[in-house]
Amino acid sequence: MSEKPNVLRETDDEARKLARILLRSAKSGSLAAIEPESGGFPFVSRVLIGIDIDGAPVVLVSRLATHTQALLTDRRASLLTGESGKGDPLAHPRLTVQCDAEEVPRASEAHGRIRARFVRRHPKAKLYVDFPDFGFFRLNPLRASLNGGFGRAYALTAEDLAIASPAAAELAEMEDGAIEHMNADHGDAVNHYATVHCRAPEGDWKIVGIDAAGLDLFDGERLKRLEFEAPLRGTAELRPLLKKLYG
Repeated sequence: MSEKPNVLRETDDEARKLARILLRSAKSGSLAAIEPESGGFPFVSRVLIGIDIDGAPVVLVSRLATHTQALLTDRRASLLTGESGKGDPLAHPRLTVQCDAEEVPRASEAHGRIRARFVRRHPKAKLYVDFPDFGFFRLNPLRASLNGGFGRAYALTAEDLAIASPAAAELAEMEDGAIEHMNADHGDAVNHYATVHCRAPEGDWKIVGIDAAGLDLFDGERLKRLEFEAPLRGTAELRPLLKKLYG
């Protein structure tokens, strides 16, 4: 019997970068969970996506929703990201991440950080984020499948998607202040990051997220991700890097 052909390419840095951008620049995605009362059938819904400081995707969901009850019963979930453009939808890159869904307690320290990061990406969520029936889940990646277009399939590990840096905690503490300063005093630089490095059209671009691996940029409609060449090892590296990216 002949062996099954391997359609996967060797995962390289280019594939890892594309996967990280597809995940971290996603405003929304398709979430698949196992519906508890269906005999094991998957249930798919569209959700808004946030990103925690370590790169894990985050969703804000209501306990009244079917997918929330599914996650509370069975933590296994899959998240699909990647927007289609002109032409054949299958010619555009997309990423499927298999995750372990972890509910974020409202009283936890992580909740405040996640809430702030989520609302900056999704300002309209301010209307309901604090409703008693709404809550956050971290979708901790276990493995991922990247389809970069026809003939470009890759398998990725959780480590390929993670933001691993000793500066993560300190960056989380200074993130609000750094974002406020950059948006208020360095708007030209922020616009440069979006239009030059992310090849985005002109707009009222603002930084809505800073982590050790990059910047999240938003113009009220579009979300772009600027990935650094390498993760920051300390917060002292942030300011010189931002100046270099504008130079």
